[in-house]
Amino acid sequence: MSQSNTTFASVKLPAALVAQAREAAQPMRRSVAGQVEYWATLGRIVEHSGLTAQEAQTAIANYEAAARRIHPASTEAPSQANALLAQFMTTEADGSLAQRVREVIATNRSKATSAAA
Repeated sequence: MSQSNTTFASVKLPAALVAQAREAAQPMRRSVAGQVEYWATLGRIVEHSGLTAQEAQTAIANYEAAARRIHPASTEAPSQANALLAQFMTTEADGSLAQRVREVIATNRSKATSAAA
């Protein structure tokens, strides 16, 4: 995306969200604004693909369980936002997110076709 053609607007965000974005942005070499934009993009993908809040919560729970198995000595659970981001990054990298989105879209199209008939 070319920044020269991008219009920006200011918004107020909770300080805790900005702090989480700052923490998540650092290893990814993103700005805080870039991290918030990335999360918003993921949110739009989830929303438009038909994934439910329950499916997103399940992804978080699965990530946290996997993190506990990998790092059992760690008593700190990752924040939900970081957990969700990590889950999406993992599923994005291995192709399972794209596959799940395709499955949900196919199911939704099938339901829409059945309802229209």
